[in-house]
Amino acid sequence: MKIEFQGAARTVTGSMHLLHVNGSTVLLDCGLFQGRRQEANERNKSFPFDPKSIDVLVLSHAHIDHSGNIPQLVKKGFVGPIYSTPATRDLCSIMLADSGFIQEKDAEFLNKRLAKRGEPPIEPIYTSQDVAAAMKLFRTVPYDKDFAVLPNVTGRYSDAGHILGSASVKVSVQENGATKTLGFTGDIGPANLPIVRDPVFLGQVETLISESTYGGKVHTETGQKEDLLRADIQKTIDRGGKVIIPAFSIGRTQDIVFALHKLFDEGKLPRIPIFVDSPLAVNATEIFRLHQECFDEETLSHVLKNHDPFGFNQLQYIRDVAESKKLNDKKGPCVIISASGMCEAGRILHHLANNIQDDRNTILIVGFQAEHTLGRKLVNKEPEVNILGSVYQLKAEVVVHDSFSAHADGNDLLRYAGQCDKQQLQRVFLVHGEYDRQLDFQKGLKDQGRTSVDIPERGTIVTV
Repeated sequence: MKIEFQGAARTVTGSMHLLHVNGSTVLLDCGLFQGRRQEANERNKSFPFDPKSIDVLVLSHAHIDHSGNIPQLVKKGFVGPIYSTPATRDLCSIMLADSGFIQEKDAEFLNKRLAKRGEPPIEPIYTSQDVAAAMKLFRTVPYDKDFAVLPNVTGRYSDAGHILGSASVKVSVQENGATKTLGFTGDIGPANLPIVRDPVFLGQVETLISESTYGGKVHTETGQKEDLLRADIQKTIDRGGKVIIPAFSIGRTQDIVFALHKLFDEGKLPRIPIFVDSPLAVNATEIFRLHQECFDEETLSHVLKNHDPFGFNQLQYIRDVAESKKLNDKKGPCVIISASGMCEAGRILHHLANNIQDDRNTILIVGFQAEHTLGRKLVNKEPEVNILGSVYQLKAEVVVHDSFSAHADGNDLLRYAGQCDKQQLQRVFLVHGEYDRQLDFQKGLKDQGRTSVDIPERGTIVTV
């Protein structure tokens, strides 16, 4: 069996790994790369392999850096099947449709400029029609049940505790009269993340492909995060400002809404308006309501008490563009949660442009920000940032809450890997992390006694 690393290698986005087994090829994830615009466009428009050569796609979860290039894979000749959990399939149906719509609108906008210069038009990476074709190839599999990936290749999903429906996968291969086992963690969540259950270990394997996003870093204690959130919102209310929260539409938005629900329900904050300004987040929240089988005990308890943790009375979900624009004129304290999570597209750009130069306001960062994104520039507190083609002064307070991250921290990652039997686990490959974080995680694993821990580059092929 050969493993070929073609995405999320020494970087956090664009997850894409190939398994070459018995003359067939399995693709683990097919995500969009996010980073510098030109590089992202070039990498996302072409695959480093022939999509027609892929026999099966096994998907870990619905986040766009793991699923976002599936429609183009299908457009260029992949014919399936695509395996996922039921919740992942449902989330992909709205996320990919939204992504296809954005691709079309971006191409339409650019083509108007190109036409004025007499240059030929460009095509979107994929369209809504490509998304519809891709969704027909999905085959859903529940957690903890073996499924046939290929002849002599079996898969089994375990709950990764990252977002609704997220999974790690164990692959068992019958090859040359022997059984080989490989584990792919996908993205692992931390313990005690709101809404979803804690991660479940995928089982003993000989080879492990592990995410490493927060290798060597430790999040703020989970028990403190609601107190910190309360303090930052109260401080902003006291100075008459707004709290602007860039949040991924799937997972992070629902986590923040759930935390706010508890704070207001317990009387720990004065009641101020809260707006979720993201059509995708609105649709995603409906899917969360449909998949209570993924909820943890705390969330299920709220549901059983007839509380809707996603719809308390001062919360307003916004779909309409006109309603979104009205928020620009909103006076007084409020909370605005909007996508995208890394501030690279979507309505959050308009909210940042309208609020970044007011020192009464707070920009609350609650998720990982990849290199070269606007979100990373805000985390770095660069004094000037470019938003929608104009330069703005950063005067609003920027606060980072890593405890709301849906990724395991360095200690969580080491604990997860520590469950692997040292005699059985022969090789570990670190993906989905920036190189310095991977080096820290690699050191921690070697301190555990793991002797073969590699950090593959893009294009690396290894035989196991």
